[in-house]
Amino acid sequence: MEVQDLLTGLYSEQGRQNPYPWYADLHRLGPVSAVPARAEHRTVAAVAVGYDLIDGLLRDPRWTKQPPPGWEEQEILRTFQTSMMFINPPDHTRMRAVFSGTFTPRRLGALEPVILRVVDELLDRMADAGGGVVDFVADFAYPIPALVMAEFIGIPAQELAWYRERVERIDEFLDVAGKTPQRLAAANEAADELRAFYRELLAHRRRAPGEDLISGLVEALDTGGVALSEDELISNLIVLFNASFVTTVYMFSNGLPLLLEHPETVAALATDGTLAQGCVDEVLRLQSPVHFLARAAPEDTVLGGVPVARDDNVLIIIGAANRDPARFPDPDVFDPTRAGPPSLAFGVGLHFCLGAAVSRLEGRLALPRLFARFPRLAVTETPTYSGSLFLRGIDKLLVSTGG
Repeated sequence: MEVQDLLTGLYSEQGRQNPYPWYADLHRLGPVSAVPARAEHRTVAAVAVGYDLIDGLLRDPRWTKQPPPGWEEQEILRTFQTSMMFINPPDHTRMRAVFSGTFTPRRLGALEPVILRVVDELLDRMADAGGGVVDFVADFAYPIPALVMAEFIGIPAQELAWYRERVERIDEFLDVAGKTPQRLAAANEAADELRAFYRELLAHRRRAPGEDLISGLVEALDTGGVALSEDELISNLIVLFNASFVTTVYMFSNGLPLLLEHPETVAALATDGTLAQGCVDEVLRLQSPVHFLARAAPEDTVLGGVPVARDDNVLIIIGAANRDPARFPDPDVFDPTRAGPPSLAFGVGLHFCLGAAVSRLEGRLALPRLFARFPRLAVTETPTYSGSLFLRGIDKLLVSTGG
């Protein structure tokens, strides 16, 4: 089967629900495959699935992110292109320096009691649920990172439901099939509303500062202590908060059905913190929340034997690289004791996810407590994935607590 046929299958509804058979076929073609110029809807010159090739490409600062045409005219694209996640050096370097000290070991240590408190409160609510059936996403997977990051950044908890609606509109636009006029308009509106929300929040923190991240950044901004404009600060807060919790939500929701297929692991997990870290890492490898990235060639080059012209984009499939049989023996098998290279779930290189350590910490602390409290937890219906191939995850998951 040719690469364009595999991409067509991947973009189908069946592929969106289970892309891994298509990823396996792409691996059989090699670590990178050219997309013929004649291919329908061709937007990339090549598709990369090999772990080593992608790892090297993401670490090479010459391979950059290309801004979409006309980005200055769209609020959501302006937000992206004034945040460190979507831009290249030197602006990326300048912005990342402001936030690089955010997730230090000291700050992570201070987050542990916050995470444990949030987890225990959510478990109590799940235990009190009438009928013993809850939506695992709404009642556990979403509130943990949302409440933790809200407290850390300084977003009022009562605003989270409103905030989530805007984030979902942006995530829908980010999907490879999400660039419709309707989704663009919804994302523009969401970005505009979030910018207004943060402008008001920054003004409030100027009047009444606290101990949160926003208060510290506002003080540094007003005293010239950071190389950011207020608009850039707001763009980065929108993107940082989104990136720091959406991936964690999907780590939990994608991981639960996978873990419950291994009852011996679940039983041991309740009392084994070391195993918890291995489970988190293996869930992130097998069910990566982020599947697609793109990078543009810095010059005419040959990538793994495939010619790529300058400024042409290469589609990078993280979800396939994390199941590369050349790097992970039995790549489709869940093995929390697996040795070998780390997954690429949070990227590598310049754009390595700043919130990766927080996400892993939340998983390591929350999973043992979840299964210790509910050892008979069970999924009550077949999970349905979001349908996105950029951020792939389960948005609703009914479970019985076994109480």
